Amino acid sequence: MENFDPQAMVERFRERAASVRRRQIPPVEGEARREFIRQAEQDFRDFAMLGDAAVALEDGVLVLRVDLRGGSGS
Repeated sequence: MENFDPQAMVERFRERAASVRRRQIPPVEGEARREFIRQAEQDFRDFAMLGDAAVALEDGVLVLRVDLRGGSGS
């Protein structure tokens, strides 16, 4: 993994979160619509969380630090 760029990975997650935000709801109704929306919300939350991570590669171990306290985290 000598060419792995952890910061580029984080940026890809930011891009995925933005893509989920722009995603149109398909023409479905009822339970299928609710499930689509639920999944989109979960995808956004997961991608945004990883997109906000502080990232480091330490002795070959990828370390992601995600502040779940809310607010500024300081």
